[in-house]
This record gives sequence, structure tokens and C-alpha cells, in this order.
Amino acid sequence: MAKPVILTVDDDPEVLQAVARDVRQEFGDRFRVLRAESGTSALTALEQIKLRNQSVALFLVDQRMPHMSGVEFLEQALQMFPDAKRALLTAYADTEAAIRAINSTRIDYYLMKPWDPPQERLYPVLQDLLDDWQAHFHPPFEGIRVIGNRWSPHSHQAKDFLARNQVPYQWLDIELSEEAQHLAAYANCDKLHLPLVLFADGSSLMQPTNTQIAEKIGLRTQAEKQFYDLIIIGGGPAGLAAAVYAASEGLRTVMIEREAPGGQAGTSSRIENYLGFPSGLSGSDLAYRAVAQARRFGVEILTPQECQAIRSEEQYRFVQLVNGNEISAHAIILALGVSWRRLDIPGLDRLTGAGVYYGAAQTEAMSCQGEEVYIVGGANSAGQAAMYFSKYAHKVTMLVRADSLTKSMSQYLIDQIADTPNIHVQTHTTVIAAKGETRLEAITLQNTLTGEQQTVPATSLFIFIGAVPRTSWLDGVIERDERGFILTGSYLPREQGRIKGWTLPRDPYLLETNVPGIFAVGDVRHGSVKRVASGVGEGSICVQFIHQYLSNVV
Repeated sequence: MAKPVILTVDDDPEVLQAVARDVRQEFGDRFRVLRAESGTSALTALEQIKLRNQSVALFLVDQRMPHMSGVEFLEQALQMFPDAKRALLTAYADTEAAIRAINSTRIDYYLMKPWDPPQERLYPVLQDLLDDWQAHFHPPFEGIRVIGNRWSPHSHQAKDFLARNQVPYQWLDIELSEEAQHLAAYANCDKLHLPLVLFADGSSLMQPTNTQIAEKIGLRTQAEKQFYDLIIIGGGPAGLAAAVYAASEGLRTVMIEREAPGGQAGTSSRIENYLGFPSGLSGSDLAYRAVAQARRFGVEILTPQECQAIRSEEQYRFVQLVNGNEISAHAIILALGVSWRRLDIPGLDRLTGAGVYYGAAQTEAMSCQGEEVYIVGGANSAGQAAMYFSKYAHKVTMLVRADSLTKSMSQYLIDQIADTPNIHVQTHTTVIAAKGETRLEAITLQNTLTGEQQTVPATSLFIFIGAVPRTSWLDGVIERDERGFILTGSYLPREQGRIKGWTLPRDPYLLETNVPGIFAVGDVRHGSVKRVASGVGEGSICVQFIHQYLSNVV
């Protein structure tokens, strides 16, 4: 934790130097002693201290200064740091003004100049003031602060990126927090440029991209090497498992993740059927553990980073990143996962991130305190989200197209939902419209049996309606099915007994695509079981096929 600040202010350079020297000598081991030659410069320094989210313990200020007296300075400074102790340095002629200031500006003490010897006339007084301040001091949050609007898609993006990358942050709503308004003013940020992301060093970014945030907090976005044994594209459970097993067995491995390690599973509020965790664990916990394990074995993780093309050249495989850089390897694993399918209804796209969210969006849970939340979907992800939001929302309504949850949801979740009084399951129901200009205000529901429609007020709509692979960038290289899922092994189509373009005398391995040395695992693979455990299993066994492949080509 940064040391709390003692700020000394005096227009006389010699006096300022002397008081700062004496205070630092006695209290410098516990407090950071700063000095300013005027009230104006001191206020500028306080704005920077505020932006760094540091604390001020004591103001030690000269009363008789030109342009701004000590009392006038304290009146403004206390608006920023109301809990700081305050002491005036006065000459004999200023004692009456100092006494009046005790009542008008809540001055804690005044000290006569000169204060020699400090051991008798300065230190005891300051020690009492600092002890009193310390007794009521609550350390401020140390880390990133995000200032924005709840209904801003840009604000949601920044919060979601930090949360999914396991970076602690503090959220301050500009509409609700006076402190947020002051901080935005100190940083010269208007509402049009929110969110404002403040870092511990006092620097800030306005409406930043995920890449800008990543570079600022030290995430790796560029590869260290040009060549690896294995490139893994995708950082979900399947990709992370492959990375751990590959690196632990000596393969130089880099993993490229478009958003955050953990993938879609990383947004799950609770996974209760994963082997070895009888009490369950969150998707973010699973991702955190897996990332730590991968890094311990030396896996290089690039995030956020995205691929736009792959190609083959003899025994080498190349990946082109969106920034134009290219890296190569002997083998590639495609662990791309899937994305939530978009709900194609009027008004929804413009409200995404402003009351409409795809996936669990746990970053919005606290904002839903006491409200009604609507969840579209009837599979496990929707059920897990309903259980999570039920802890915060007054009511959670699940909108399910089918006649029940039994066709798509695990029984343990069905039982939990039935036992949760503030979760209501509304079957035979779809959303056909969303209303609102700058944020979600209402949704229109339709009964799939009767066609009856009703419009209900809504501020939060979370959508879980199936998954689609993002594999269009593989066109012309990797064989896929009609929905875009990658074909591997025995699923690959054959013409006259041969796989189109296949050049090796052997058949493709179980998880190998139509290009030798390029494999696919997890949800993106055609025919895979869409479960976390199966993705982990595919990622781990794929490494054995890679070893077999490398033994013949390297």
C-alpha cells in the first residue's frame, strides 16, 4: 500500500524546506511528505493524489500566503480529502485568525512559528493528530477504477474485459457517485468520452480498447518468438488443457486468445458437475487455475489477440494475426470455442451492452440489485445464470421456448431452480421486440402456442440461445460442416475413398483436420460433446496425436 501523504504548504521556500525536513525526519518512515509553494499548486497536486486513489493524512499549511490563504486552501482541499487532519502554521499576528478558523473551517490545531525545538513543539502535536487519523483510517481500494455509465456499451466492455482477465477493479457509476464526477473532472473527461479507466500510477485512458487496457496492465499481446512447436488458437478449457499438457511435455507452446482465457466456460457463474469439485466452482476460478498452471510450465499467452488466417508450407504451419504479424509452428490446435447466437429481433442490436447482454455478464449482477432480470434460454448456461442472478435480483424470469427445462438442462439445476422462490420459469415464450432509445426499457413477449403478445418493463435481458462457431476466416483451408463446425478424423468427407487434399499415406488422427498437423478440439469441433470436462479431455489427448505427428515430420 502507498504511504499516506502529509502535505506541507508555505510560500516561503526556506520555511517550506525546513518544515518538510523536520516532518520527514520524524514521520517519513510511515508517511510520504510532499510540499507545495502555493495553495494553487497544492490543489493541483491533490488532484493527482486523488486520481492515484491515495490518502492524505495531514495538511500542514501556512496561513499568510499571497493569492490564497491557508484557510482558503483548506476549504477547497477538504472537499477532496474531508477526513484529513489540518493544522495551520501562524505568526503571532495571525493567532486570532487561526482561532476563528478552528470554528469556521474545522482546523484541528494551529502552530506558532518558529516551532523549534521540533521534538517539543512540533512532533507531539502532529503525532496526536496522525494517531487520531490512523484510528479511523480505512485503506482505499488499490487498483484500477472504471468510471462510466451503467447503460454504456463501452463501459460494459471495459468492465467485462477486466473481470474475465481476473483483474480486480472498482466500478464507479457517473450518474450515482459524486466521487466519480469529481474524478472525471480532475482527469478532464466529459461524459461523451466515458468510460474513464484510472490506474494506480495516476494515468488514465478514455474510452479505451481492450488492447490498450491489456498493454497498460501488462498482458502480453505480441509473441516473443517467430517459431514454436505448437500454436494453440483459443483459450477455453480445451485450449488451456492442451497448453498445460503440451508445455509440461517439453513443447514450446504459445496460446492466442481473442478475449480472455476461459472462453465461454469462463463466464459461467457455477459449474457443479466438474469432476473433483464436489462444491462446484465458477468458470473464472477454473480459468484462473488453468492459466496459472499453463504459465508455470512456460506457456506464452497472448491476449487479447486475434488470428485472421492460417496457411501451410511444407512441414510448417503459419498463423497471421490481425495486426499483420505472422508466427509459425510445426503444429496448430484450433480450440476456438463458440459464441452465443444473436437474437434477431427489432431494436436489440443497438441495446446490446445497454441492458441487453449475451452470456452471464456477471459484471452487471450488482447493478441488478432489487430489479427484475429476464433470461432467455433453457440450457445449463441459462440455469446457472438464473441461480447466480437470483442472489441479487428481486425476481428472475426465465423465458423458455420449450414446454419445460427437462429437454436441455441437467436435473441438478432444474431442482435448484424449483427450490429458489424468486426464479420464475415461463415456458412457450419468446422475445419478439426490445424497446428503448439509449437503454433497454421494455420487451415484448409472445406465447408460442396462442400467439398472444404482451409488453413488460425490463432493464436487464441476458440471452443464452445456443452457440455458433466463428470459423469463417478458415474458408478455403479447413473443412467445416454446414454450420461452421470443424470436421476432424472420421467426419472428414471422402471422394473415392480419399480425403480431398490429404497428402499423407496414413488417415487423419481422431482430432486432426483435413490439413496434416492442424487439429481441432472442444466445442468448435463437429461432433464434440459440449461440456467443460469433454473439452478438457480433448485438449489433453490431442497432445498425444501431436507427438505422433511430430515424430514423422520433424
